[in-house]
Amino acid sequence: MQTPLSLGLAAVLAAAAHTAQAEITLFEGDSTRFSADGYINAFYVNTEVDAADSRFDRRQSRVKMGFLPNWIGFNASREVGALTLAARSSFWVTINDSDDNGTETGIDVRQFYGTIEGDWGEVLVGKDFGLFARSNIFLDQLLSGHGQVSDTLGLVDFGGVSFGNIGSGYPYPFPSAQITYRTPKAGGLRLAAGIFDPVHTADESPLGRRYEEAPRFESELTWETTLGGIDVYTWLNGQYQTSENSDDDVDEVTSRGLGYGVQAAMGSLTLSASGFNAKGINAFFTNNVGNAALREVDSDGYLLQGGYRFGANRVALSFGETEDEQSGLEFQTRGLALFHDINDYLTLVGEVNRHDITALDGGSDVEQTDTVALGVTMSW
Repeated sequence: MQTPLSLGLAAVLAAAAHTAQAEITLFEGDSTRFSADGYINAFYVNTEVDAADSRFDRRQSRVKMGFLPNWIGFNASREVGALTLAARSSFWVTINDSDDNGTETGIDVRQFYGTIEGDWGEVLVGKDFGLFARSNIFLDQLLSGHGQVSDTLGLVDFGGVSFGNIGSGYPYPFPSAQITYRTPKAGGLRLAAGIFDPVHTADESPLGRRYEEAPRFESELTWETTLGGIDVYTWLNGQYQTSENSDDDVDEVTSRGLGYGVQAAMGSLTLSASGFNAKGINAFFTNNVGNAALREVDSDGYLLQGGYRFGANRVALSFGETEDEQSGLEFQTRGLALFHDINDYLTLVGEVNRHDITALDGGSDVEQTDTVALGVTMSW
């Protein structure tokens, strides 16, 4: 089954907003601050593909990015009376050009927003990652690793990032235009709720026009506390949207998703479990990959992980699964990664993972992809 999907391609640029490991202050004074942060990574990757049709079996070597792309971000803030006005822009790039165009590498703007913050909370306006499935991906213990590169999904030869655990544990919270309010943190609780630019999910019709009477609604409730010496972080997030067509013969589509999870840190050991359930939402991308076809389909998945730090090293073990009713397939990713910190800004990474695709209606194998990735990451 050799059917590469155009799953948004560069849309896989997942990263943790507001979580840059370090930053460089470029200016600070007169109640104004301006800083920059960035991330660079590259991996040697060797992938063995075992396809249902043996004609497509192959072993491919690459030098490419991992799950996270390379980016540079700029941050500005100014104190104005009782308010703090801030802004962030981040620019994401691939390091691989295509076979057809030797200079295809482009710049992808994942974040471009401003915030207004006071004692009453914070309002974000602009483009940022979504809230549904947000903590599911940002707290993935393999976020700075490599992840799966299924050939069926067109990723072995893809010039962008790998998929990590996207599609085998959670969908990607696609960056979208939004107006989002976040409450102050109270007793470890914080609520974020926002309106988002909707996406067409109703079918096209020559006799009508698709439309959304209301924006897409997304929210996330998080709670962090310490229980018996264990640091606990839990979350619950969701998405809701309806899409219609002025042609009465076209069905209305209701899209809704629920994400959840918990992460517990006990000294050097970190355990996490998360999951999601979605209807009318693409199993890989929360913006439905720009495809407006009717998506009254179900998908659900979960991700189980454990990590242990010893000295300058961290080892992470991961298992994720997604069942996608629309494609009739089950996607599983198993991963084991070792991270070795040279210093606070430089890390060496070694990872092995296996990605399996099987049919839901009988469990027949579609593809098995084994990947070994050795890389280096730098951040500032």
